[in-house]
Order: sequence, then structure tokens, then C-alpha cells
Amino acid sequence: MTKEFFTKGIIEIIDQEIFKKNIKSDKKLRIKYGVDPTKPDIHLGHAVQLWKLKELQEAGHTVIFLIGDYTTKIGDPSGRNTTRPVLTDTEIKANAKTYFQQVEKILDIEKTEVRYNSEWLGKLSFNDILQLASKFTVAQIIERDDFEKRLKAGVDISLHEILYPLMQAYDSVVLKADVEFGGSDQKFNLLAGRDLQRKMGQEPQDLIITELLVGTDGVNKMSKSLNNYIGITDSPNSQFGRIMSISDAQIIKYFELCTLETSVQIEKYKNALDKGENPRNIKARLAYEIVKLYHGKESATFAREEFEKVFSKKELPAEIPEVKISGSYKLPLLLIELGAVSSKSEARRMIEQGGLKVDNTKLTDPNSEITLYEGMIIQVGRLKYFKIR
Repeated sequence: MTKEFFTKGIIEIIDQEIFKKNIKSDKKLRIKYGVDPTKPDIHLGHAVQLWKLKELQEAGHTVIFLIGDYTTKIGDPSGRNTTRPVLTDTEIKANAKTYFQQVEKILDIEKTEVRYNSEWLGKLSFNDILQLASKFTVAQIIERDDFEKRLKAGVDISLHEILYPLMQAYDSVVLKADVEFGGSDQKFNLLAGRDLQRKMGQEPQDLIITELLVGTDGVNKMSKSLNNYIGITDSPNSQFGRIMSISDAQIIKYFELCTLETSVQIEKYKNALDKGENPRNIKARLAYEIVKLYHGKESATFAREEFEKVFSKKELPAEIPEVKISGSYKLPLLLIELGAVSSKSEARRMIEQGGLKVDNTKLTDPNSEITLYEGMIIQVGRLKYFKIR
């Protein structure tokens, strides 16, 4: 493990002294990391923890990658001010299927214990659930910050959401976890695991609580639900472009949480910014380092050159996906057909804000209709291009 394991990206370790003692001993720790497959992508926010897990895995400890296919039926209320829409079993299964090839970019999947919490949660009887529920009090659950805010705002809390911390805690009991990783918004759930383990006769797991990565909106944590994330398997060009779109204020934090750059090198970037270096130059370095991490040096170099070509020299990208459609379309329906947006309202907003170009001509009237022809180039936003064939 590197010396920076404890200094980069970690907010708190509970119990730090026990954890440090254990990793220095011959004990092989069982380290739990859970992800609910609400969408098919693992993003840079998840990767903050995955790179820490990689260090522990290389030190000989067992990483348990837990896919919360059963807890996804509820949806983690952490950091939410509304109830999460319930996904179908088919949607959950489809999302979970993509996780292995993504995790392989960081962890050694053959040395990783992959589990699904439906293995045990799906087998609990109603009596089992009552017995587990008796280990917690209503006051203990309701005092969590997310629920308290919703109660004060008069926003409903569904009964099934109250069970989420209990279910996540039971995962730790079944897996006999020695350590659990989670973001700072997960602290309540992580502590519930320690509490339940203690009550059921196990040694309580240590907790490694990491910083939350702010998403591309510059405000909220990176989240699949908020669609402000950058996937670790996004194409090199998409990754590079989206990283270049983050706010200047987030540059150094992204270096700390999303790259393997040393603290010494990151301090040099910070000093350069403080002395007036153009943030765009430092951000381009950040984008290069992140793309290199997931796609290799050659792809990172190409993505950087493509970005310069498109955004500095106003040239077209070398590779534009071709779409075989024809006929006449109202502009909002065209964007939906291309898969560039997910709704008419999003399409209209994109068009009205000047985010649509056809053959380099900006179209801003969402009521307009155009007839497609072979070779037409359509640009949606800064990063999406389509060629009609």
C-alpha cells in the first residue's frame, strides 16, 4: 500500500487504530464494497473507492464486490429528497450484467469475490425481517439527515425506504465483513452495519469513508440518478470532453480523487493555477491523465488531439457515428430519434439554448422541421455528433 492511501480521498476511518493494526498483521481482511445497479455505468465517483480497494487487494486482502440487486428494489435514500423510482427485475439484471467488464479496468476480477445480495435477502421470511427490524428503533432510523429533512419539508417517506439501512447492514453480517467502504453520504448505513454485527455476535467492521466527487454539474455529488456522471468505460473522446467541461474550481479535487498523480505533483498544478496559469491547460492535463488511466496513453493522446481539433480549430472530429434514418422530422423528435436526448422537454431546451447545429448552422426554433439527407452532420451540445447515411 502507498503512503498516500490514508491522505488522498479519505475523510474518516472507524476504527482507524484497529484498521491500521490489522493491515500490518498477517490477517487477511474481508473488505466489502457495494454498488446498486440503478444504471449500467460505473463512474469516476465509484472509482475513488475502487482504486483504494485495488491497493488492499494487491496487499493480499479479499475484496468483496457486492452487487445490490435486491436493495436496488428499494433504492438508497442517502442524499435524496424524494423516493427513488422502483426498477423492474429485468432492468436491474441488465444493469448488473455490465459491471464486471467495468470493474476489471481497476480490480483483478479473478481475485475478487463477487456477490449479489438477492442470495440472502431474497430468502428471508417475514418473521426473519421482523427479527432484524427489532434490532433497530424508529428514532434511530428517522434521525438520519435525509429523512429528517424530508419530514420537515412535508415530503413523504415510504416505509420500504426505512428498511434500506437494515438490509445493507445485514449484508455485512452475512458476508462477515471486516471492513466496508462508502462515501460520506453513506455513513449512517455503514454505522448500521457495525451496530448490527455487534448485536449479532460479530466483531464490528471498520469503516473507510471517502470524499464524494462532485459531478459535471459542479453542484451535486456524481450520481447516475442525477445524470451528472462520467463513466469509466465512456469513450476516450467523451471522457476527455466531459472532463474539460467541469468547473475550474474542481480541477485540483479531480486530480486528487480521479488520478494516480502524487500529492507533490498535484501541489505543482495548484501552484501553477495560483500563479495565473490558464485553467484550461491544467484541465487538459487532468483529462489526459484520466483517459490514460482507463484507455491507455495512445487513446488519451488521440482524445486530446481530437478535442483541440474540434473546440480550438473548429474542425469536425475524425470519427463521427453514422445513423441510418431518412425523412423529415420536427427538431425535438429528431434529437430523440438520434438518442441524443431522452425527452421532448430536454430536446426543446437544448435547441432553444443554441445546442443544435446542422451542417455547422445553429438552429434555435424547436418548432422547425428539416428533411434529412445523406452526409448531413448534426451536432448536439459540445460533444455529440451524428452523420446521416
